[in-house]
Amino acid sequence: MPNPKRKTSKTRRDKRRTHYKAEAKQFTVCPTTGENHLRHRAFWLEGKLYYKGNVVMEKEVLA
Repeated sequence: MPNPKRKTSKTRRDKRRTHYKAEAKQFTVCPTTGENHLRHRAFWLEGKLYYKGNVVMEKEVLA
């Protein structure tokens, strides 16, 4: 069985383990609409796409 040639540093080991720290999804309340949404994600509300409290795009209505 192969053995490592060099010791893995604490920093390198801890960087690998950081992905397991978040257990529950974190929600934030939009300051403009008051809607709950995932952090750092855009969300749709009443045909409008909001990001950071601003309208980014509106949904097209097909006739």
